[in-house]
Amino acid sequence: MNCAQCGKALTRDEEGLSRKLINRGTKVFYCLDCLAQMNRTDRETLLGMIERFRQAGCTLFL
Repeated sequence: MNCAQCGKALTRDEEGLSRKLINRGTKVFYCLDCLAQMNRTDRETLLGMIERFRQAGCTLFL
């Protein structure tokens, strides 16, 4: 799967974060850089979110 904005190949974590931030049923996925730009944040903040979701047991990040 590729980022809908820049075309970069996505990781499972990027797919999971797209589902978490956009909508669990979304068919459109974004890389961390594009998600950061869309949400007016930085890549490091998003990586921290992924880790917190993983530690909380979110099934999108197993």
